[in-house]
Amino acid sequence: MEKRKRIAIVGVGLIGGSLAIQLHEKKLSSKLIGVDANQEHARKAVELELVDETMSLDDAIVQSDVIILAIPVDILVKLLPSILDKIEQQIVIDLGSTKAQSIGAIKNHPKRGRYVATHPMWGTEYSGPTAAMRGAYENKAVIICNAEESDTDALEWTKHMYKKIGMHILEMEAKAHDLHAAYVSHISHITSFALANTVLEKEKEQQTIFELASAGFESTVRLAKSNPAMWVPIFMQNKENVLDVLKEHISQLTRFKESIEKDDNEYLLRLIEEANKIRKIIK
Repeated sequence: MEKRKRIAIVGVGLIGGSLAIQLHEKKLSSKLIGVDANQEHARKAVELELVDETMSLDDAIVQSDVIILAIPVDILVKLLPSILDKIEQQIVIDLGSTKAQSIGAIKNHPKRGRYVATHPMWGTEYSGPTAAMRGAYENKAVIICNAEESDTDALEWTKHMYKKIGMHILEMEAKAHDLHAAYVSHISHITSFALANTVLEKEKEQQTIFELASAGFESTVRLAKSNPAMWVPIFMQNKENVLDVLKEHISQLTRFKESIEKDDNEYLLRLIEEANKIRKIIK
């Protein structure tokens, strides 16, 4: 298997840019090509040496062996079929946070096997190429969905890439992935957005928020700084699962509300003790 590839990264922001750094450092790429609809991002990616050069998507497809899609999931679903139309034997990998719709979009495509659906479980609240970080993916999980639908060589190289940058690999069916992602990722972002809106609505003195914000508040609301263009499509594509987990979350909030309303110290204590069990799972 040819280990070093000419790699095109479509979307050279936080996710794509951070991956580009590790592809270069781990000598996985013989050439890194950037593609970005935002011309300022494209220029910055070259300036920061995240990629060797930038070009149009069509030119990048022709000149690459691997095409990595690090773009919002709504754009991904629209773009993926046309990319598969244009490739020969290139490997196409996506990094999207939802999987069922992207896989469904190319289910019957004659070049379906060239596509590997993946979700590296990493990100920050920042965006753009200046947010790219060295070593971002090390010791993190990556989920490969419906692996049996990808060609052996495409899957093999994708796994090699992720192992080389220090990730551990899990395989999962796409619908199961979207369900679990709603529980452990999507709900935390919605909660953070809602908490930020609550504080901004109730506390009109911005200086007071700045001065009194503790480490606990900052860590809880950190995700509220995340890019809306990325998260709106994720929530909408995973609507059914997000609504399900939101209903449960609202139910849990209601229990806290009622225990405080009724001065029920014992019930409130039980609720918090139940929550403390997360310590056994997340150290």
